[in-house]
Parts: sequence; structure tokens; C-alpha cells
Amino acid sequence: MAYQANLQQWMDWILKDHSPEGLAGQLAEDVVFYSPVVHTPQKGKMITMGYLIAAGETIGNDSFKYTRIFDCGERAVLEFETEMDGILVNGIDMIEWDADGKIIEFKVMLRPLKAVNMVHAQMGAMLEKMKALQG
Repeated sequence: MAYQANLQQWMDWILKDHSPEGLAGQLAEDVVFYSPVVHTPQKGKMITMGYLIAAGETIGNDSFKYTRIFDCGERAVLEFETEMDGILVNGIDMIEWDADGKIIEFKVMLRPLKAVNMVHAQMGAMLEKMKALQG
């Protein structure tokens, strides 16, 4: 299925690419990321890249799939499912692009609570691993 260009670029990255370079070109410098497990919005390209790359490595496993997609031009809502350690994770990615085709807002919501707790633990471990490799 073909989607608007910005959404297609995201789909190609999350389902196939997972490279930092592939993601960096999609994000605005002042992008805001809303995590399902962090209270405050995370602002800026570098921190958003960290979260999305960690998500690609944990949530974006071989069982990850989008089950419903609402392509609304400069905005999209994408429902996904994945299995992590035997637990079904159900969630939604809400993405907004600017006029230049860069992601300016990315919000993730998850359910059920057991899945939220697992994602929190695995994403935290992945982010710590990424920090150790950088520093």
C-alpha cells in the first residue's frame, strides 16, 4: 500500500532500515517526543533519535507490525502490535510532519500495563547501553 511520502519514509525506516542516518534525515531539529513511560516531553533531535532507535531495537522486533494506519497528510496515527518476551504489546504512534516533511512531533501510547512495564525496562536498558557506547 502506498502512503503519503513522509509516512512512507517512516514506514521504510521502522520496518526495514533502523539506521541512525535513515532516522536523522526525517527529524526536525526541534522535534518533540512524548514517551509512554517518561512524564515530560523530550525535546530535540538527538534525544528523540535515542528513544526511537532504542524503540526500533526493542519494540521493533520481528513480530512488530502496524495493524491500522490513518494517513491524514501532515499527521498520521498508526496502531501497532508486537510481542516481547511472550507479552503482546499494543500501541499507537502519532506522528506530525512540518511543511518540509520533517517529523516535528512523535507520541507513543501503549497498553496493557504489563506491556508498559516491560517496554519501560527494556527501553531503559537499551538507552543505558547506547549512552555507554557513546561516552
